[in-house]
Amino acid sequence: MISRRLTRPVRVGSVAIGGGAPVSIQSMTKTDTTDVEATVRQIRGLATAGCEIVRVAVPTIEAAKVLPTIRREANKVPLVADIHFHPQFAIAAIEAGFDKIRWNPGNIRNPVVVRQVVDCAKERGIPIRIGVNVGSLDPEVEAAHADDLIEAIVESALKSVQLLERFHFHDIVLSLKSSDVRQMLEAYRRIATRCEYPLHLGVTEAGLPDAATVKSAIGIGALLAEGIGDTIRVSMTGDPLEEVAVARRILASLELRRFETNVIACPSCGRCEIDVVGITQQVQVRLTELARSKPRALELTVAVMGCVVNGPGESEHADIGLAGGGGVGVIYRKGRQVRRVAEAEMVDALIDEVGRLLHEQEASVASPVATH
Repeated sequence: MISRRLTRPVRVGSVAIGGGAPVSIQSMTKTDTTDVEATVRQIRGLATAGCEIVRVAVPTIEAAKVLPTIRREANKVPLVADIHFHPQFAIAAIEAGFDKIRWNPGNIRNPVVVRQVVDCAKERGIPIRIGVNVGSLDPEVEAAHADDLIEAIVESALKSVQLLERFHFHDIVLSLKSSDVRQMLEAYRRIATRCEYPLHLGVTEAGLPDAATVKSAIGIGALLAEGIGDTIRVSMTGDPLEEVAVARRILASLELRRFETNVIACPSCGRCEIDVVGITQQVQVRLTELARSKPRALELTVAVMGCVVNGPGESEHADIGLAGGGGVGVIYRKGRQVRRVAEAEMVDALIDEVGRLLHEQEASVASPVATH
């Protein structure tokens, strides 16, 4: 188990960030906010895909005016208003019923107007994310740390924290994003030792899906593995639904959360004697269907292996495993061979054995052994 950094809890609508809550998944709409129908459709699509908090850009007065309609049409999905340069739009978002405000300290610094937003947020119980990007730092801080950009990122965030704390406001989330994975990693590591606020992780401007997946998996994944991070957003030039899919994979890879059964499969090679790709795809689909009626299937690890080199060993270490070759599939349960079947029956046999294991687990929970 990963020992996570202890942070203050913050609530964004129905979702808790920090305080030991599960690491939550965020994304952002990529529509013109004034196109209410398209924006709401994307919010709902993201929520259906597993996104738990959705951010919406508010760049203009026209966008600010439609926020009440978006809030109403989006039902109960937690919404964040993304604010730059115009703090009055933050007040509009709060009054519209949005659940969180994000602003960048590089372009909102006037204490008088900041206090107006803070007072409004405090009255409604709305948190604020101080979202620092390396491309738009507080200019005074950047000048003071011209020889250390990472420290400039950290100090920009802390300067805004101190401003909010001056107004007795503590419902704060922090992000310190850079398109440079190494800068991002070091900035988060530094700030994690200097405050107790929850951290929103992300590699900003990470690029097209292939590059963004790799950069985000390294940057976000490394920090989560160290126990740093309370909510994440995979930034991707492309479909936001793919951002959510990658975020889920990152969390599942570290066993911080489970969204589907953990299927391990060999990459296949010249030793492979079965259609590992096709069989694994069938198994994943069948297990996803099974998990809808039997959620405990999400807790299992199932192996699909295609030769005699690593197949038996990997299968033995899984809850249920298949080692196939020579027209025969050997089914393992908890390290013990339980069945040998013909190749055409391998998928059905594997899923059947998963069902048996789940049934036995359910029976065990329902009828615990009496103790004296």
